Amino acid sequence: MSADPVRGARPVRDEDSFDVAAVASWLRAHATDAEGLDGEPEVQQFSGGASNLTYLLRWPTRDLILRRAPKGTKAKGAHDMRREFRIQQALAPVFPYVAAMVAFCDDAAVLGGDFYVMERIEGVIPRSEWPQDVPLSPEQARALCLGAVERLVELHSVDPEAAGLGDLGKGAGYVRRQVDGWSVRYRNARTGDVPDYEQVMAWLAERQPDDVATCVIHNDYKLDNLVLDPDDPTRVVGILDWEMATLGDPLMDLAGSMAYWVQADDSDAFQMMRRVPTHLPGMLTRAEIVERYCARMGFEVTPEQWRFYEVFGLFRLAVIAQQIYYRYVLGQTTNEIYALFGEAVRMVEARIAEVIDT
Repeated sequence: MSADPVRGARPVRDEDSFDVAAVASWLRAHATDAEGLDGEPEVQQFSGGASNLTYLLRWPTRDLILRRAPKGTKAKGAHDMRREFRIQQALAPVFPYVAAMVAFCDDAAVLGGDFYVMERIEGVIPRSEWPQDVPLSPEQARALCLGAVERLVELHSVDPEAAGLGDLGKGAGYVRRQVDGWSVRYRNARTGDVPDYEQVMAWLAERQPDDVATCVIHNDYKLDNLVLDPDDPTRVVGILDWEMATLGDPLMDLAGSMAYWVQADDSDAFQMMRRVPTHLPGMLTRAEIVERYCARMGFEVTPEQWRFYEVFGLFRLAVIAQQIYYRYVLGQTTNEIYALFGEAVRMVEARIAEVIDT
């Protein structure tokens, strides 16, 4: 294990601190392997993400990752630590890109709520800009894209029943539930200074296809949730953030992923939405990724058919941004960066109009 600084790990925010001694003691008693866990670890916090809290626990010979819900939330829905732990534990024997689970705790006396601990997967996690100390040629960028597609194909090819995840979702009708659900979420979070999106929601409702399949989907599959081999950044060695994973339609999973894929020839306005380095020379375009994925999965999807999925993915992104902006408008968060999310909602609407009119 390397003792080098871990990218993205920062001092723990005061409001997110916890009793390190209590957690360390509990871990020594309950970890699947307690080797190297003597004493208290150094604790840092990862600043990325806007949902569950993620910490780095560093002992002299071992690094672990702790995940917990934000304070004040219950272990339900989006913050269900037990579910997140269970999904990765079940996938591990058939999908070797999840971290090894170490322990799950539902004793509120330890940390105040449910949490779980897993091994850290060492590697490079791409953020908005590619790390300068990791060379990436155009040929490597292309290979990385192909590898990322291949990992998604592997995930979507897992047998849910054989993995013990047959009860993870609600079965057929996933596309309909997603269109209806995200429409309700937008209407509930809308503020008066953003578009009403009613035409977009009606367009989606009128054109929604049947599910093409039901499989394990990640639901947040993007470059900054991938861990890359530091010696070969074209190779995906881990996939993070499984809190939204479920059983659903694989093309809807790809649609959500492609909403974050801002390519080099996109408009200046859409470039402002970029959060991962998908614009680098050699990176595949969205169309190339969709074509490659469908070929590997055996799906026949025309550009006209894909238009529904592209619009849905963008609409879902707009809803996520609006939900965060809504919290800012109501004063539930004072982070000034969230003031920009309203403009993001407007920019996505313009992007959707371009896709629909193509």
